[in-house]
Amino acid sequence: MEWVGWDNFDKILHDSEFWTAVTNTFLIGVISTVPQLLVALGLAHLLNYKLRASTFWRTVILTPYATSVASAALVFALVFRADGGLLNWALEFVGLGHTNWANGHWTSKIAISVIVIWRWTGYNTLIYLAAMQAVPADLYEAASLDGASRWQQFRKVTIPSLRPTILFTIVISTIGSMQLFGEPLLLEGGTLGATGGNENQYETLSVYLYNYGWNLGHLGPAAAVAWAMLALLLIIAAVNWLIGRFARTSAV
Repeated sequence: MEWVGWDNFDKILHDSEFWTAVTNTFLIGVISTVPQLLVALGLAHLLNYKLRASTFWRTVILTPYATSVASAALVFALVFRADGGLLNWALEFVGLGHTNWANGHWTSKIAISVIVIWRWTGYNTLIYLAAMQAVPADLYEAASLDGASRWQQFRKVTIPSLRPTILFTIVISTIGSMQLFGEPLLLEGGTLGATGGNENQYETLSVYLYNYGWNLGHLGPAAAVAWAMLALLLIIAAVNWLIGRFARTSAV
């Protein structure tokens, strides 16, 4: 063992593949988190009203979350396969052509984001639903007496009441996007999955760390990547905290 000081950090910071992984992680995080939370908010709003068999629908929505990452990733890998994939078959059936999902720089990110959205939307839906049910009914009654429609009640009553919960889900989803590993690793599998594609087009920071540490055997730089991921998470958490504080100040 030899003490190398900051050499491991210097090595990864001057590695273009590291910055590719940072960019990929950020883009996949945005593409998956924004639609996921918007859909979860809408579903929670629907479930908040009295529905028949509400327990059944809540269970159905949560089912994808109970599915293992490996199972979900392998199923969607078959769906997004270039040859014989279900999605390409559907696209060709309606005359929209054939897409090589895993090899495209944007299509591969969309494919991984679809898996993330499918797995985590139900989880966030139930978090929003629990927060909605804690909103005092008097607020909705007062808004209804003032002539507010359901959409206006949603915008003027529900959303402001859910600000802390929304901030919480944003932070949790951000942490989850930084940890994306199983989805990109299993999208193509094998050597390509372990390197994030033939051009690292969907390599996330977790996959980059895995490839550096376990495939190449460079545990020092891999540990530096882990510390870099922690630093990025702290920066993102600080930004979210500042945004939340500004939102609370503006509300007052």
